[in-house]
Amino acid sequence: MKRILLILMAVLVVAGLLIKKPDMTWKQSFLKAAYPLIMFVGKLTGQSKKSMLMNDKAVKPNTSFYDLSAIKNNGDTLHFNTLKGKKVLLVNTASDCGYTGQYDALEKLHQQYGESLVVIGFPANDFKEQEKKSDEDIAAFCKLNFGVTFQLMKKGQVIKGANQQPVYQWLTDAAKNGWCSKQPDWNFSKYLINENGVLDGYYSQWVEPNDIPIN
Repeated sequence: MKRILLILMAVLVVAGLLIKKPDMTWKQSFLKAAYPLIMFVGKLTGQSKKSMLMNDKAVKPNTSFYDLSAIKNNGDTLHFNTLKGKKVLLVNTASDCGYTGQYDALEKLHQQYGESLVVIGFPANDFKEQEKKSDEDIAAFCKLNFGVTFQLMKKGQVIKGANQQPVYQWLTDAAKNGWCSKQPDWNFSKYLINENGVLDGYYSQWVEPNDIPIN
């Protein structure tokens, strides 16, 4: 098994070096090529199953998700009360991360479920400074390289701290959401809100977006 992994890694390294995307740096091109291997290793080691937290008791929030709002990457405000009756998948994103390939899967979910699922990306530079781009450049990068059409928000802080965005204060505080105090493990951690504004689950970067139980 180790030999197979080494061979796969070598192939991906060569592919990343030879097939540089015109709108990506060498690092970004390599990471995109390496993404399938990263996720394969995660499944092989059981990381994807270990990296979920579920609201099995259907605990309701103490403060309403629909009282929140956030700033879109174009400066407009998204009021979450407009999301009532829809599932919402919130993801902290980054351009220079090994999991950036998840943009593809997130866009597919957005296209597959249409109005019944709202995918929202929250760019953040919290993990190893892997998102240094401006909001305008982030939007262009996502559109050119992954065809992203789901909503991206203004870059901000998602981990706990003085500047943590209000929505992430809610997502990571059990006193507010009812049960979950888990902050993002890394870029592309995901939180699923159901149609009634209840936080259903947390899924780390190891969980493929298409493995999240949307239905």
